[in-house]
Amino acid sequence: MPNKVTFNENYPDITESNNLYERARHIMTPVTQTMAKGPGQYVNGVAPKYLKKGKGARVWDVDGNEYLDYNAAIGPLSLGYAYPRVDAAIVEQLKDGITFSQMHELEVTLAELIHKVIPNAESIRISKTGADVTSAAVRVARAFTGRNKVLCCGYHGWHDWYIGVTSRNQGIPEAVKELSGTFEYNDINSVKDALDEDVACVILEPFVFEAPKNNFLQELKELCAANGTLLIFDEMWTGFRIAVGGAQEYFGVTPDLACYSKACANGMPIALLTGRRDVMSLFEGDVFFYTTFGGEALSLAAAVATIRELIEKNVPAYLAEKGKRLKDGYNALAAELGISGYTRCTGYDCRSMVVFDASAGNPLELKSYVQQEMIKRGILWSGFHNMMFAHTDEDVEYTLKAYREVLGLLKEAVGAGDVPARLKGKPVEAVFRKVSNFNMKPVSKA
Repeated sequence: MPNKVTFNENYPDITESNNLYERARHIMTPVTQTMAKGPGQYVNGVAPKYLKKGKGARVWDVDGNEYLDYNAAIGPLSLGYAYPRVDAAIVEQLKDGITFSQMHELEVTLAELIHKVIPNAESIRISKTGADVTSAAVRVARAFTGRNKVLCCGYHGWHDWYIGVTSRNQGIPEAVKELSGTFEYNDINSVKDALDEDVACVILEPFVFEAPKNNFLQELKELCAANGTLLIFDEMWTGFRIAVGGAQEYFGVTPDLACYSKACANGMPIALLTGRRDVMSLFEGDVFFYTTFGGEALSLAAAVATIRELIEKNVPAYLAEKGKRLKDGYNALAAELGISGYTRCTGYDCRSMVVFDASAGNPLELKSYVQQEMIKRGILWSGFHNMMFAHTDEDVEYTLKAYREVLGLLKEAVGAGDVPARLKGKPVEAVFRKVSNFNMKPVSKA
């Protein structure tokens, strides 16, 4: 009998997941198309590797086990799986076609909607992925300023200009690497130290989990303006979650350019670049940024339906309310159990993260043990609360009950010093994406 969202007696049977994984290993390198979805982020031997379907806030793996999902497909699901209004819009458009030989009217409908809700959206471009639009933003910033260098903070996709500052920078020419640098979030002096007359743009996630301090975003905007440098917000995670208009609406700081994807179409592949008309006008002739599937109509229909639902139902407020109960509830349980010295939940209410301190042991092993036990209780957990409109009060209540039991087990295991021995499989690997210490640029060799 497959496991359910309940206090199951056994860990889930993942036989079919493992069979698929073995088949994939022979022909796929690596087996996952998205690192955060891959087997390295889950306890190998306990966690499922392949999912089959989703509905609301729940997913089912290929073995039939059911889970309450707090990953939201790594961000795109703001409303929930198989959301009726969005699916209906996709089905209705499917009757008329998917991709056409000329432009589609939904391109205009979506652009008009974005113009209304995003503060800096004097002009809009539509594409397919986050890396598309961050790279387009960097390119047009270089063209507009006549400068070459980029300063970044956070994670911005797989393209050369960004990946050159990370540890996985093989295959990128040294000349390209030298044009990108990094700075530390909430450290305005690290920006001042890096800015010079050849910096075309500063691109950052307005926040990851840490909140801006000492008016950081406003000061950053003023610093960029004074230097003739364009400010770009990468709002893949913040857009349509913290507010419909994103972090720029929430914090009242308007960047020159902003990039969106994930939550705006509830799972369909689409990305948006918004910004100043004088900058964006360069796409008319001087800067090339086009893609065959930029006007793919199913995603356009999904985006229009999703954004209208986000507005009409005030979804960001709902996400914050449910997420706050989870975040505060976790921290209250940790305090009650006397373990808040080594685990806590941090971040914004709409998207928070559970962290573990090395004082109690290897943080990856601690995380793995909690993940293992949450999965046994029917919760697909990787340390995050990516909230969806489909999450209910009952879901939050059940999750906190599961946390109470699992954190009690964690306390017992830490006290006994045998967390590794309690793991039923290989622990999770370190994430490539950092949430602090963003200065990842390799030190130049002498």
